[in-house]
Amino acid sequence: MRKLFKDMNLVEELRWRGMIQDIMPGTEEQLLKEMTTGYIGFDPTADSLHIGSLVPIILLVHLQKAGHKPVALVGGATGMIGDPSGKSDERNLLDNETLQKNVNGIKSQLEKFLDFDAAKPNAAVMANNYDWFQGISFIDFLRDAGKHITVNYMMAKDSVRKRIEGETGISYTEFAYQLMQGYDFFWMYKNMNVKLQMGGSDQWGNMTTGTELIRRKAGGEAFVFTCPLITKADGGKFGKSEKGNVWLDSQKTSSYEFYQFWLKASDEDVLKWIKIFTFIPKEEIDALTEEHDKDRSKRILQSRLAKEVTTFVHGEAEYLKAVETTEKLFSQQNAPADSLSLEDLEGMDGVVKFDFPLEKLKTGVDIVSFLAETNIFPSKGEARKMVQGGGVSINRNKVGDQQFAVNDSLLLHDMYLLIQKGKKNYYLVKAV
Repeated sequence: MRKLFKDMNLVEELRWRGMIQDIMPGTEEQLLKEMTTGYIGFDPTADSLHIGSLVPIILLVHLQKAGHKPVALVGGATGMIGDPSGKSDERNLLDNETLQKNVNGIKSQLEKFLDFDAAKPNAAVMANNYDWFQGISFIDFLRDAGKHITVNYMMAKDSVRKRIEGETGISYTEFAYQLMQGYDFFWMYKNMNVKLQMGGSDQWGNMTTGTELIRRKAGGEAFVFTCPLITKADGGKFGKSEKGNVWLDSQKTSSYEFYQFWLKASDEDVLKWIKIFTFIPKEEIDALTEEHDKDRSKRILQSRLAKEVTTFVHGEAEYLKAVETTEKLFSQQNAPADSLSLEDLEGMDGVVKFDFPLEKLKTGVDIVSFLAETNIFPSKGEARKMVQGGGVSINRNKVGDQQFAVNDSLLLHDMYLLIQKGKKNYYLVKAV
């Protein structure tokens, strides 16, 4: 095992992938010296993680691949508080039932990505900070943690200072968050030999509070490094699609929609994302990039990125389904829609599907009303504008007339309408 640390410099690997922003002195040396236990915290604000959580998950996988021991910490206690980092308003607090449901959902997801085989020395471990916080009284916490960190030190952190200077201010509850997170690190240092914490760059202040608490309270040395927050070249928020968050749970975001998110990456974004979100080695990425640059219209990097991430999160079978649906929708766009069999239409996993009354179609409904009633567009105004611009197709035929009547004569196999909005968004409407 020791040889593995020397053979694979984890920090060097993560640096070329663009996954290190700030790093505490001595961290690289610690990781080369011995098997190190490192952790990342996951906030249980929902019962599924979304793709914004993929970076910390991948960091833990890299840690384990390099022979170190990963700990995935679910914040059952801190989830009741709310982290001020990167936020302008205080978050709603969760009730116990919702919190437990979220914690269980996140645990089951994390178990898909890490090796928890207890027979291995670097087996992954799940932890929940509620397990140690539930037995600590307020007085005990002030005495055991609060006395070691000054208010001056806490207020100097960017996340706290920005909130104090902002219009809404910061509650004592959120102000105490960094102390709780620092105590997590201290508790795991003492009880689980955790010497490393990793996280997003907005967490640096909270993370270094943990190393300070370990130094002052235990006379020990611990380390942290952060990963840059993922951005999009067009200024949009990473992890969002037209429908909202892109979730890791296929019940919330289908494998097809998940696959499409990565396939749509811009040329500028994909050059960064393929290093961060895949485990493809440097030599292969360099070769793929060279091939991609010869003809970017082939979208070689986007296709490989979408394949790797979809397979990592959903498995190969779901990836193949997503490819099959994409082929049916995009590769045969010049073919008439009635060339699609009933099995083709019903087997399109991930395409948004909904019902519409057959009686309305028998009498006919104008295209603008139809698009608004089905919620393909949020309003008639937006639907009208898109129809005028030639951005709507029914059964692969463009519709430019606002008075166009959608009726039962258009039904494919007497049952379906295939609606296209823009270049990439498809909807399957079933007449019932």
